Amino acid sequence: MNYTILFQSAVCVAMIHSFALSEEVATFSTIPVELGESQESIIRKAAQVVPTSNQLDALKNEFIAFINMGPNTFTCKEWGDGKEDPKVFDLKTLDTDQWCRVMKTAGMKMVIMTVKHHDGFCLWQTRYTDHGMMSSNFENGKGDILRELVQSCQKYGLKLGIYVSPADLYQMENPQGLYGNGSKATKRTIPRNVPGRPFKSTEKFEFEVDDYNEYFLNQLYELLTEYGPVNELWFDGAHPKSKGGQKYNYTAWKELIHKLAPKAVVFGREDIRWCGNEAGGTRASEWNVIPYQFDPLTSQQFPDITDNDIASREKLYAAKFLHYQPTEVNTSIREGWFYRDDTNQKVRNADDVFDIYERAVGGNSVFLLNIPPNREGKFSPADVQCLEEVGQRIRETYGTDLLKGAQGDVALLDDDLDTFVQLPGLSGELILSMSHPVTINRLVLQEAIAKCGERVEEHAVDAWIDGAWKEIAQATNIGYKRILRFPDVTTDKIRVRVLQSRSVPPGIAKVSAHFYKNRPPQLQATVSRENRVTLESVRHQFGWKSHGQDAAKNLGGTMVIHYTVDGTDPTASSPVYKAPFTMDCGMLKALAIAGGQAGPVFKEIVGYPKGDWTLAKSSGQEPGHEADKAFDGNDQTYWTTPPGQSPHFLELDLGTERLLSGFAYTPQKENAKGMMERGVIKTSQDGKSWSVLENFEFGNLINDPTKREHFFKKKVKARYIRVEATGIAAGGKELSIAELSLF
Repeated sequence: MNYTILFQSAVCVAMIHSFALSEEVATFSTIPVELGESQESIIRKAAQVVPTSNQLDALKNEFIAFINMGPNTFTCKEWGDGKEDPKVFDLKTLDTDQWCRVMKTAGMKMVIMTVKHHDGFCLWQTRYTDHGMMSSNFENGKGDILRELVQSCQKYGLKLGIYVSPADLYQMENPQGLYGNGSKATKRTIPRNVPGRPFKSTEKFEFEVDDYNEYFLNQLYELLTEYGPVNELWFDGAHPKSKGGQKYNYTAWKELIHKLAPKAVVFGREDIRWCGNEAGGTRASEWNVIPYQFDPLTSQQFPDITDNDIASREKLYAAKFLHYQPTEVNTSIREGWFYRDDTNQKVRNADDVFDIYERAVGGNSVFLLNIPPNREGKFSPADVQCLEEVGQRIRETYGTDLLKGAQGDVALLDDDLDTFVQLPGLSGELILSMSHPVTINRLVLQEAIAKCGERVEEHAVDAWIDGAWKEIAQATNIGYKRILRFPDVTTDKIRVRVLQSRSVPPGIAKVSAHFYKNRPPQLQATVSRENRVTLESVRHQFGWKSHGQDAAKNLGGTMVIHYTVDGTDPTASSPVYKAPFTMDCGMLKALAIAGGQAGPVFKEIVGYPKGDWTLAKSSGQEPGHEADKAFDGNDQTYWTTPPGQSPHFLELDLGTERLLSGFAYTPQKENAKGMMERGVIKTSQDGKSWSVLENFEFGNLINDPTKREHFFKKKVKARYIRVEATGIAAGGKELSIAELSLF
C-alpha cells in the first residue's frame, strides 16, 4: 500500500488524530512519522501498523527448519574460504524424505535450505557457475539437492524457503570471478540465455546492474522459476571479506522476487528481521512494530537490531517511520551451523529446544531451528530423537485446549484470528469459565494483529482459587502470540486483565489453556580446580515469572540423579548423586529420573585436576597477571594476556608429567573479546625446549561462545604446555581464556 500518498492527505491525517473508538481504524504496514508530531499521535499510529498478508502467514508458520549443508560438512569448517575443490563435497547418499518426515513430526511447517553459503558452492544445477554440484562426484555431477528437497516438501506438506548468500568467496577468489571485478552497471536482460539450458518460463526483466548483481539475479531467477513456490528468501548480513567495493542492488533483487515469488517474505530486509543472536535468546518484550530512521520500503540495507529494548514507547517517539517487521529466533540444534561429527559435536536436548520454542513462538516470534545433515545425507540419530520428542511435547501440550467448551465470548474460543473481542477502553478484563476444574500451567493469548495491530503493552492472568482471584502470570505485550508459563494451577475460571495498551482499545482474538507434563530435567556439572564435581539441573530461563517464584524450579518436581565416571551410560542402578564428589580425569555421565522417566544423559570430559598447575617460569608472566583464572574451575572468571605481549600465549607447568589426548577451551563471554579462533599447542619436558604438537581452529566463537574441545591425533606425554593463539576473533589484540582443561 502506498502510504506516502495516503498520508499526504490532510483528511486522512485528521482521521488518524480524531476517530471515534467505534469507527473502523485505517491500518498500514508502514507509516511515516511527521516532524514535530506529538507522542500521543505517534503511539496511536503504532497501534495502526499491521503485518502484510505474507508476514502474517510467516508468523503462522511458528516453527520452521534451517538446513545447512555443503563443503563445510566435509571440511568441518563453519565458514569455507571459496577455494575448496568441489570434489571435497563427498556425498554418497541423500534422504530428503527423512528430513521432511522428521521436520513434520517435530511440528515444523517450513524448511529453509542454504543453497549457497559464503563459499559460493551451489547445491542446485545452476547454469551460471561450475562451482557446485555439477563439479562434485555426487550422482556423477548430476545431483540436485534442492530439487530432491522440493519433491520431499511436496510429499510431506512443508513450505519451502531458500537461503542464497549474497557474499560469495568463490566469486571473490577466482581470477575470473565476478564479485568486485570493477564492472560497470549497464542494462542487462535477466535471465541470461545459456545454450542448451532453456527456461520454461518466458518472463524476462531488464535491470541496470554490474556483473555480480547480474549473476545473483540470474541465480534468483533459476531458484524462483524452477524450484517454487518459494515462501521465504533468506539474506543474512555476514561478509567474511570484501573486494572491489562491491555493492548489492537490492532494489533489483526485490523487484524480481516480488514478481516471481509474490508470496515470499524476505529475511534480513523489510519483511523479517534477525533476533540479534544465534543462541536462541529472546526478549521479554518482542514488539514487531519497529521504529526506523529511514524508509524501510526503499532502503538497500538493514542494520542488525540487537538492543534489548527495540520498540518501547520511548524508542517510537524518535522514529521517522513505523514499520511492521517480525523476528526470527534462529539457533542450531548442534554446536555450529554445519555437521562435524556425532562424537564431539554436542546436540541440544528436547528440554532446550522445547523451551526455546515456547519462548520464541510464545514471544511474538518465529522459531528457526537449524538441523545440519550428516555426511550420509541424513539427520543424525541424536537430532532425530530430539526433534521427535519436541514434536511430541508440542502435540501433548498444545494439541488440547482445556478451555474447549468453556463459557465466554465465542470470538475468544474459536480458532479464527479475524474474530476478536475489542475492549471498551485501553484496559479491561475477559473472564472464561469451565464446567469443571482443570489443571493448567500454560495460557496462550493472541491479538487480532491483522485488523487491530499490536496494542497490549501489559497484561496479567488470574485464576479463581478458593473463592478468590489469584494472579498466576503477568507479562508485557502479546502481539501474534504470547505463551504464559506458571506452576500447576487447578481452577474452573480464568480472568485476563489488560493493564495498558497503545492509545486505542486492543482486540483479543484467542485465549486457550494447556497443561505441560513435566519431564526429568537436563543436567549440568560444575568442576572445581581440584576436580570436585557438582551435579544439578539446568535452570531453564523462563521469560516471565509468577509472583517472583522460579517457574523452572516449580515445574521440576522431585528427581534422583544417577551418574557414572567410567564412560558407561548411567541407569537407575548407577550410584546416586547426593553431594559433590571428587573424580579423576575421565568421562562423566549423569541423568535424572523423575516420575518414572529417565531424562537425557549429560556427558562431559573431566580433565586432569588443576590444583598443582602453575605458570611456567619461562613464560615471563607474573602471578599478578592472574593467569590462574584460566584454570580455576570457574568459567565466569577469565585471564587476558598482559599488555604488549606478542605472540599471545599461556605456558603452564602441570606439576607432573601427564598423558594428554586433547584439551578444552572455554572463551570468556563478558565482552566477547579475545576469543581464540586459531592456535597451536606446544609441549615441553623442561619448560625451555618446545615442540609443536598440533594446530587447531575454532569457528564462529563470537555468535557461539561455548566450550570447545580439540582431540590430538596421537596421545603425548608432557609436563609443560604452551597454548599460543595465531588468530583472535573479530581482529582482537589480546587473548582471553575463561577456562582451559587438559585430558
